[in-house]
Amino acid sequence: MKFVNTLLLVLALMVSGITTPVLAGDADPLFVNMTTDDAHRANMAITFGKAQMERGHPLTIFLNDKGVHVGDKTNAAKYEEQQKKLDEILSKGGVVIACPMCMKHYGVKESDLLPGVQVGKPELTGAALFKDGTQTLTW
Repeated sequence: MKFVNTLLLVLALMVSGITTPVLAGDADPLFVNMTTDDAHRANMAITFGKAQMERGHPLTIFLNDKGVHVGDKTNAAKYEEQQKKLDEILSKGGVVIACPMCMKHYGVKESDLLPGVQVGKPELTGAALFKDGTQTLTW
């Protein structure tokens, strides 16, 4: 038994020596993939992202799947709080991108989007998602 414990300890030390921990830097970008149109979950995603942006993390919110409804100004009554926060994020340099396939699927027109929300394209969305150090979350 002592041999097995020693062997496990040696293996653990070897593995820990070849892996490096991944830590978020003080200014690493945050990419929030928001797939929900549930008001509470959308508020959690937007509020979390906004708080991280206020701490110095560049923020991109990707309105994906049903999330495009939250960025649709014709839904202002349902998403008043969320849209106000999206406006604040945009005014402070954050980026909000709407999925074009999702917009088409749910009948959201580009003219329906909140001012400043960009329609996604591979270059725009990919640049935000694959920027060095980017951390991602999904709601």
